[in-house]
Amino acid sequence: MAERILLGVAWPYANGSLHIGQLVGAYLPADIFARYHRTAGNDVLMVSGSDVHGTPITVRAEQEGRSPEEVASQYHEEFLECWEKMGISFDCYTSTGTENHARVTQDIFLKLLETGDIFKQTMELPYCTVEGRFLLDRYVEGTCPHCGDDGARGDQCDSCGRVLDPFDLKNPKCKFDLSTPEPRESEHFFLRLSAYSDALKAWLNDDKEHWRKSVRNFALGLTEQGLLDRSITRDMTWGVAIPVEGFETKRIYVWFEAVIGYLSAAIEWAEKEGTPERWREWWQDPEAKSYYFIGKDNIWFHALIWPAQLMGYGKATGETYNLPYDVPANQFLTIKGSKASTSKRIAVWVPDFLERYDPDTLRYYLTTIMPETADADFTWAGLVQRNNDELVATWGNLVNRVLTFTYKNFDKSVPEPGDLSDADRALISRVEEALEEAGREIAACNFRAGLEAGMSAAREANRYVEDNAPWKLLKEDRERCATVLYTAIAAINGLKTALYPFLPFTCQKLHGYLGNEGPVQAGGWRLVMPSAGRPLAETEPLFKKLDPDIVEEEEAKLGV
Repeated sequence: MAERILLGVAWPYANGSLHIGQLVGAYLPADIFARYHRTAGNDVLMVSGSDVHGTPITVRAEQEGRSPEEVASQYHEEFLECWEKMGISFDCYTSTGTENHARVTQDIFLKLLETGDIFKQTMELPYCTVEGRFLLDRYVEGTCPHCGDDGARGDQCDSCGRVLDPFDLKNPKCKFDLSTPEPRESEHFFLRLSAYSDALKAWLNDDKEHWRKSVRNFALGLTEQGLLDRSITRDMTWGVAIPVEGFETKRIYVWFEAVIGYLSAAIEWAEKEGTPERWREWWQDPEAKSYYFIGKDNIWFHALIWPAQLMGYGKATGETYNLPYDVPANQFLTIKGSKASTSKRIAVWVPDFLERYDPDTLRYYLTTIMPETADADFTWAGLVQRNNDELVATWGNLVNRVLTFTYKNFDKSVPEPGDLSDADRALISRVEEALEEAGREIAACNFRAGLEAGMSAAREANRYVEDNAPWKLLKEDRERCATVLYTAIAAINGLKTALYPFLPFTCQKLHGYLGNEGPVQAGGWRLVMPSAGRPLAETEPLFKKLDPDIVEEEEAKLGV
């Protein structure tokens, strides 16, 4: 029976170009997962959008003398172009700036206010006497009290992942003038998160063995300390308006409203599809599973705060909303040992990469080093080596020499095989096993292992071709030559499916070379034996060899 799967993918701040750390942290694994499940026949809804209300946008806008709207619009459009070029296959990619998102956010806010899960309280906030205004959390920087990192912000420490308040910081400074902010009182709304400590702890202890240990242990550790109530509004005029009289100069804080985007995006998708209630199939069907693909710095929001909001909203409405089935957060990708950062300009930028290189090359290399359980380091030397030795010399070489040789010597079509030998059947069986293994690993969010399952079988297929040497058989035993090529084509057809979630562009191209029409995923997650006599298209190499000299050139551009 087909599964129904919701994929919520982290909402990037629309304050700068996407970098490969963001790509490997959330978007690439989510797309691999989505493409596998769609091919396997499951009902997938993959949603995300640009976070246009985050303080990183207002910071950049102030730095450049532009409005937040201008900054957010520029990068939202750039993100859309990047997703298309990288093959990130969202069903709905929207933004937090839509009327629909504001409506859903305000509804949840008011429902939680009615039940007492949101309450008013006066709080002390950092006030900059030089600037003459309250400072947003990200406008305060200092030393993290937990790990000692000097680059912590007033909302969070990226080094250890702890959520902070500005006055938690040691030596807090205003980002703009380096003055020490003073505390001043301001009335705000708070989420009664403390009321959900026990419920969240019980939920995290219930059937979560499939979660990554780092994610579950981090979230459980916070519940065991006891969760504190958190302010969810700020003194600013950029964001979703607070639907309460007297708070016109304040806005709902981004971390409260951005996660609501997963629900509002599903509602937006359903409305655009002409089935306005269909979102409920993913959010209220207890058999549906929701996965949240994020980086490790967002575990707090997705494993604790968002589930608490959903629990409270369900209580307020009398309805049940599905809590996360899994939060497969990735660790960080470093660039020459430094954490990728939009604000610090330390990155390999996705738009820049795509101007000169192919997307499947980047998808492949990032998958081989995906930081699933530990931080990983990107190097240009590693990308060149993986491209040349694996994509070109292993997988690409298998495809090119088999299909080119067949096209030239067997009437541009799949040859008619004789009886299959034990070796022929063994290879086909091996590819079927690889498909099964790759699917199992992808479903478990083990993407490196899923890719290796396919590539391992590709290496065996290469050995099969070498051992059987069809170029020799062509003159000695044409029928056996035809059988070997038929078997190799069958293997390639199966591997095309196994590798499709990782390499969608080249696998779709290969799909056409093999004489198929329509998308790869329409064939299902299985090995389909080729039809003898089916016309083949003339084959061109799937991958380009990269010159090792680019390593020095590209590393010179890095901001580290």
